[in-house]
Amino acid sequence: MTGSDAATAAATKAGVEVRELHEIAEFTDVHRLFDDIWHPDPRNVPISVELMIGFAHAGGYVAGAYEGGRLVGASVGFRAAGAALHSHVTGAAIGRGIGYALKLHQRAWCLERGLTRITWTFDPLVRRNARFNLVKLGARPEEYLENFYGVMADAINEGDESDRLLTVWRLTEPPEEGGGPPYQVGVRAEGELPVVGRWDGRTVLVGTPGDVETLRRRDPGAAKAWRQAVREVLGGLMREGARVTGFTGQGEYRVTRA
Repeated sequence: MTGSDAATAAATKAGVEVRELHEIAEFTDVHRLFDDIWHPDPRNVPISVELMIGFAHAGGYVAGAYEGGRLVGASVGFRAAGAALHSHVTGAAIGRGIGYALKLHQRAWCLERGLTRITWTFDPLVRRNARFNLVKLGARPEEYLENFYGVMADAINEGDESDRLLTVWRLTEPPEEGGGPPYQVGVRAEGELPVVGRWDGRTVLVGTPGDVETLRRRDPGAAKAWRQAVREVLGGLMREGARVTGFTGQGEYRVTRA
């Protein structure tokens, strides 16, 4: 199945039409959708209408997923070095396959233009995003970025520091695998708190909280403890040159030293 065929199949399954956007009214709809998802401080919007206009005009990627005439998902990216697209922001209704349809549309768009990689960042504590990126798509984090955007003022990030994983989806290569047992458990959950263990072995598992977004609201101290633990262990391993080679069904990054 070609990239275009796979994208069409995913959109059909999700019950949406995914297409590129070009008009100011469409960009305004994207801005409104992102506002509904993140409820950001007006000074901290994910992307402005003006930037979307500029990206689209300069050959970047601005696309929306429509259910009937209603926008239910969107993605915005710009071309980057090394035959890549950097996907700056993607937002969609959760649990309906709309985000997957957007990513496959993005993949087909890139392949048609000779681009072989898509990069983006995501919060390493958000388990569902990690599972989607690593398991569903087969992308792999390649750099740990500490407090990359600074403290973010929106309803999802809740003032937390913005550690991110720079993630690379290699569109023409299979994802890197590896790191079989025995495993060391570098970070595990004890109740809602993280416990840091040993992480000097060849293959280390780094746990994540079940739902960090809810935890930030209910117990900010516990959420900050998770941030520090994952930063120390996952960030430390990646800075030493270890590679993330998978994500377990229990919500753990599998990290392998060379």
